[in-house]
Amino acid sequence: MKHLMTSALALGLATGAAVADEVTLQLQWVTQAQFAGYYVALENGYYEAEGLDVTIQPGGPDIAPPQVLAGGGADVMLNWMPSALAARERGLPVVNIAQPFASSGLMLTCWADTGITEPADLAGRTIGVWFFGNEYPFLSWMSQLGIPTDGGENGVTVLQQGFNVDPLLQRQADCISTMTYNEYWQVIDAGVSPDDLITFKYEDQGVATLEDGMWVLEENLEDPEFVDRMVRFVRASMEGWKWAEENPDEAALIVLDYDETGAQTEEHQTRMMGEVALLTAGSNGALDVAAYERTVATLLAGGSDPVITAEPEGAWTHMITDQALSE
Repeated sequence: MKHLMTSALALGLATGAAVADEVTLQLQWVTQAQFAGYYVALENGYYEAEGLDVTIQPGGPDIAPPQVLAGGGADVMLNWMPSALAARERGLPVVNIAQPFASSGLMLTCWADTGITEPADLAGRTIGVWFFGNEYPFLSWMSQLGIPTDGGENGVTVLQQGFNVDPLLQRQADCISTMTYNEYWQVIDAGVSPDDLITFKYEDQGVATLEDGMWVLEENLEDPEFVDRMVRFVRASMEGWKWAEENPDEAALIVLDYDETGAQTEEHQTRMMGEVALLTAGSNGALDVAAYERTVATLLAGGSDPVITAEPEGAWTHMITDQALSE
């Protein structure tokens, strides 16, 4: 399918059509259904229809999207809000221009036979936590519970978790970080029964923070041409997301087509797309200010070690989505 689109674009250029405006998107992680809306928009020609030539750059364990954005390696990045706001407080002026994910897919998955039945029972346990900016929601949650994260009988021992579920399967940790659409199912696929597990969704605990927002550098929003590109990019991307929600099986296949590593399977991506659709459902792309304020309050409630120390100013704008969704 891709080569047909490339040929069509080449034909358009050969016949004197306007050269498409380039946009580079930096994903938060590897090619998978978590990002289906963008691949659908690319494959279905929504970006092309908006006069855009979009490059989607996969992420990975050694790629920090804020650093890529800061270095000029991308026009827009996808990032969890805790990571982005922490980067902003450290001096990288990133701004949220759209929020396709309305709710969080983050949760802790624990062995039920450990006796853990409620969050207070996490004290004294070893917990697998992702780092590189993904640790902030967990640290904020523990701070609100009054549970230290430096080990000890009354604290949690934080195990820096790789992006796999081995620490749980090998009993190196009592609980690990999982996403509803990915790692939880890796545990199940390893032969574990759901009855052997207990999960704590951050949404249910009232400490959910926004994930997978679109962020750009603040200075670029002063450039009308850049703003125009982002309006078209957001509009086409949300068209892709809505198509993916309505056609999850087909969207999963499109993602597979763009997975150059060959690491993903149809079964896993189809299941992931079904779960991701639950998180994007209800969002038209515009940031929900109440959800933003809840995220900020969660991050500020870190006791002596909050994720951010002051309420951000200018960290989001509706300027792009107001234009993208009204035309």
